[in-house]
Amino acid sequence: MAKQKVLVTRRVPKECLALLKDHFDVEHYNQETAIPRKRLLRSVKNKDGLLCMLTDKIDPELLAAAPRLRAVSTFSVGHDHVNIPACKARGVAVANTPGVLTESTADFTWALLMAASRRVVEGDSYMRGGKYKGWDPLMILGTDVFGKTLGVIGFGRIGQAVAKRAGGFSMRVLYYDTRRASPEAEKALNAKFVPLDKILRESDFVSVHTVLDKNTRHLLNGRAFGLMKKSAYLINAARGPIVDEKALVRALKSDKIRGAGLDVYEWEPKMAPGLASCKNAVLAPHLASASLETRTKMGIMAASGLIDALVCGARSPYCVD
Repeated sequence: MAKQKVLVTRRVPKECLALLKDHFDVEHYNQETAIPRKRLLRSVKNKDGLLCMLTDKIDPELLAAAPRLRAVSTFSVGHDHVNIPACKARGVAVANTPGVLTESTADFTWALLMAASRRVVEGDSYMRGGKYKGWDPLMILGTDVFGKTLGVIGFGRIGQAVAKRAGGFSMRVLYYDTRRASPEAEKALNAKFVPLDKILRESDFVSVHTVLDKNTRHLLNGRAFGLMKKSAYLINAARGPIVDEKALVRALKSDKIRGAGLDVYEWEPKMAPGLASCKNAVLAPHLASASLETRTKMGIMAASGLIDALVCGARSPYCVD
């Protein structure tokens, strides 16, 4: 019997591809960059399954172009690029990769926080540029982290993992979410639930971990930056459009806040005009889950989402409702 056909829209770990090839006839767009929309629509026409990326918009147009499609698995935790109601209406199962990147993303959030506050990137450039002539008491002064206040916006798995690490720095932890955490979680993490404005006013570091939806788009905007301390830092390893990037550039250039650490962008892969010239911003190219171990696990989970739906005929444990 002929194997079912699946499309993989980007280069993926070899373990992921091998698992898929054991079960499917695989068409692989093996490139570093996103598959062009026209090619995506053309390639998906005769496919039973689709392993996609955050950059691939799974919408009614794509579903109409793929009459055989029965399963979509996204190589990500976030799934706002997938029109879930449209998929459900056509009987297309949708899976993601939840939980696997929690610790890696929390680690990287702290890497951004430390790099921004202690001006590590500036120091690296200073050394490589041959500018270092000897120790100077006032050279590249940063900001202490120990004992400061961390404000966490979005207190799910990743937000709580970030808060857990703050204990090692004896930090005061404030958090905001649409749903309050359990008393047990608050006690274990020494975290206090407060309104969003209180986080903005009192935090030395504001770390963003909420989902992206119509309510959180531009949650961090000009008003928010105006409430923050002039000595505060914004850290975003969640989703780019949660932050009004043009407003952030203005805040950084006018010293409304001291700095930022970003791993995601509003118009990714593009940045807002002027952001690249902000020396008080540490900028990473969406690396939060980019450890060998985590990306391999993500690939296996994404492949398993298709196997569960198309081969086993079962609801995947990674299914998105």
